[in-house]
Amino acid sequence: MSAPALVRAAPLAHLRWDAPGPPVVLLHGVGGGRESWGDAISRTGRGVAAAGFTAIAVDLPGYGDSPRIDPYDMAGLARAVRDLIDWLGAGTAALVGHSMGGMVALEMMAHAPQGVAALVLMGTTPAFGRPDGEWQRQFLAQRLAPLDAGKGMSSLAPGLVQGMASRRAPHDAVARGAVLMSAVPEATYRLALAAIAGFDRRKLLPQLRLPVLCLAGADDRNAPPSVMEKMASRIGSAEYRVLPGVGHLAHMEAPRAVNPVLVGFLQRHVH
Repeated sequence: MSAPALVRAAPLAHLRWDAPGPPVVLLHGVGGGRESWGDAISRTGRGVAAAGFTAIAVDLPGYGDSPRIDPYDMAGLARAVRDLIDWLGAGTAALVGHSMGGMVALEMMAHAPQGVAALVLMGTTPAFGRPDGEWQRQFLAQRLAPLDAGKGMSSLAPGLVQGMASRRAPHDAVARGAVLMSAVPEATYRLALAAIAGFDRRKLLPQLRLPVLCLAGADDRNAPPSVMEKMASRIGSAEYRVLPGVGHLAHMEAPRAVNPVLVGFLQRHVH
């Protein structure tokens, strides 16, 4: 299979692995980008395309080659994904969302469910923090403190990525994740954190009627398996899988474990 094409002239810039089958849109986390699904890090896009699906690994707004949106909120992020699916001309697409990308996928289900054929929710949650907002304020203050001190993303990224990965994650995978996060524009990172701080789509879960895979890492401290299992239990159609020895950056840490599970789900449910 040849290298993926970089497509900039689209509602969202993306890497594209062409195949005859329907599109699968890959949505990255707050510290990621299109390359998290690429050949140098996870090979997820290539694996999806090898199974016959057209893989689309996007830069969400403000990341990579996609312009920022204003206001920068979850509804706007979901609209950008909807616009991309419309632009692809396929009618529907499967969505694979990691962390913040999973939240964007759920937000898409609240606004344009007719455009989604199936969902894979990886290392994510249906709500961020607690209803009183105090946890969110503390989280944002902690995450942004190094940036407020002028240290920049390149100083912030290595420690954060190390803390998100399993202690058993390969060193090179953690290093590549840190390089990816270092490249996120600081302004985008701040906006993305603020966007997810108020996210809450728990009431949506029982209404979902499409195929859903909830994929957790056993060592994920950001979206613990107990949280993901509870989310899956509220979705009548959901499958739940937990991968041993895997942390929050599942597809980057353990692609040989993650990609077959993801592809198998798509082959069963997306036609």
